Amino acid sequence: MKDTAPLPTVLLLGGRAGERDAMEGALSKAFACLHAADFDDACRVMSDSFVQVVVCLSDLPGLSCQEGYRHLYQQWPETMLVIVAQDAEAVPIDTPNLQQIVSRPWSNSLLLHAVKRASKAFVLARENDRLALELKCFAAPRRNNSRRDIPGFDGILRTSGSVMADLVASARQYASFDVPILLVGEPGTGKTELARAIHDSSLRSDRPFYSLDLVGLSEPAAARALFGQRKVGSGDPAMGRHGLVRKADRGTLYLAGIDALSHPLQQRLLRLLREGVFETEDGTEPEQSMIRLIASTSGVPDDLLARGAFDQAFYYAVSTAELAVPPLRSRKSDIPLLARSALDAAMQAHGKTVQAISEDALEFFMAYNWPGNLREMNNEITRMLIHAQETVLGADLISRKILQADPVQLDHVSGRIIAETGPLKDRIEALEARILRETLTRQRWNKSRSAAELGLSRVGLRAKLERYGISPNQNEKEEA
Repeated sequence: MKDTAPLPTVLLLGGRAGERDAMEGALSKAFACLHAADFDDACRVMSDSFVQVVVCLSDLPGLSCQEGYRHLYQQWPETMLVIVAQDAEAVPIDTPNLQQIVSRPWSNSLLLHAVKRASKAFVLARENDRLALELKCFAAPRRNNSRRDIPGFDGILRTSGSVMADLVASARQYASFDVPILLVGEPGTGKTELARAIHDSSLRSDRPFYSLDLVGLSEPAAARALFGQRKVGSGDPAMGRHGLVRKADRGTLYLAGIDALSHPLQQRLLRLLREGVFETEDGTEPEQSMIRLIASTSGVPDDLLARGAFDQAFYYAVSTAELAVPPLRSRKSDIPLLARSALDAAMQAHGKTVQAISEDALEFFMAYNWPGNLREMNNEITRMLIHAQETVLGADLISRKILQADPVQLDHVSGRIIAETGPLKDRIEALEARILRETLTRQRWNKSRSAAELGLSRVGLRAKLERYGISPNQNEKEEA
């Protein structure tokens, strides 16, 4: 049976093109060889290719060899190094990942032996890492230390009585166990941030975290992004682009909008979850990757299964743990904390500073249902900051749709319009009361301007305010 496994990749760095070609001739039966003239070129090639060993000819332009080696090691700490040098004693022995120094003039057999030895060291190092991760997983349930705060969840803002408290507690439990997780919730509820917190609090926290939003991606684009593509072309037979499955090896891959994935791609991910094996887009080169998958959907899983968006086997594989992320309307107690955090972020992003959000503005925020969730709140606060002329963001800066939502201090008639019950006269009056409050808030309770906008006299406006019991909130100032 023919072995279809890809050859290990070696990068030939530096020296003359003719010498690199000679080296490729010595190595080509056992390795796929790439070429780079200098360290900058090497970084570009290694960003797109899974290189096990760098064979470096010590006469390199640009950075000194020692600086260049350390730069490569910082970005690719697993890649092994073989140096071909005129003077072996001139190469520092503390060079990162140095496996062997080959003296010039080199022989084909000696070079091949050195590269094979370095490639074996690469494979053994990865196997040791895999075993270490498995030992962590076995040891984790037997820990006796007391419960402690995990930094990854500190960024999930919540109050002590928030509905997020139970969610975070469950997420903490699942974080330490190496199982797939499905996050379910409306768009904009913070699923990406929760996925990142789970990764940061897991046994893989020192490994990479990658995320991809699958919504709107075509099947070919999603396949390339996930599994990569090996391009066969003249001069660079092994050149290709790695997908996120390869890049996230031994780390975490977060896929948003997982229900947008086609059934064939779901089957390929299912194989990866079951066997740890995947294929690049040419379909002939099986590779291994040990990712932890966290996925999310904005739909209802039972509905998605019923209409065939999910392959049943794939759904049960990806949802070993399932966490429901609540919408912002269910987190009323968190809104002041989230709003102040959003303001801090907006000030930093746009270089404009104010002191705070007024209490009356926060009351309107808490009365609104936020159909766009956190994204809508962030946009609203950014818009308020841009228009602000004072040091406090007041309710007068709030969008009309939020001001016209059921205010905190409206009388009992407003409840009937929300429920869409009651006599027509009462419901019309409740709507009129909303419009009056929204206009006065926007006009900073200047009754002359409000009356003019509404087409009323000041006396008529005052009569309506008395009729509906509308008055400024505690933090609103009434103007003449």
